[in-house]
Amino acid sequence: MEVKTDTKERFHVISVESEHLSANMTEDLCKQLATYLQQDIKNVVLKLNSVNTMDEAGAEHLVKTQQQFYDAGASFVICELTANMEQFLDQKNLLELMNTTPTESEAWDIVQMEEIERELLGDEDEE
Repeated sequence: MEVKTDTKERFHVISVESEHLSANMTEDLCKQLATYLQQDIKNVVLKLNSVNTMDEAGAEHLVKTQQQFYDAGASFVICELTANMEQFLDQKNLLELMNTTPTESEAWDIVQMEEIERELLGDEDEE
């Protein structure tokens, strides 16, 4: 599976270059993504504009990985889903569990808003 990484100031954009994501491929991808939680820049934007099909188990891996990121105080946003993928995830009742946006730019906005939110909540905890 081909993956392209672009590191920005506050997040990494991970672009999956494969048309199909099997459960095994997604499991490997999620293991790679989890390593970002050990870095200074933890937030991930996962760009899936090349992916047309995915196994249900693979989609469930993505939901679990997203939860892992939020539990660790990091953002995980999926962007640029194809119409096929959006429909598939919706049919499996997984789309509503995912933090998705139509564009990469909107994903950046969500990451930045969540960062501000975490900073504000962190300040409240200290009071």
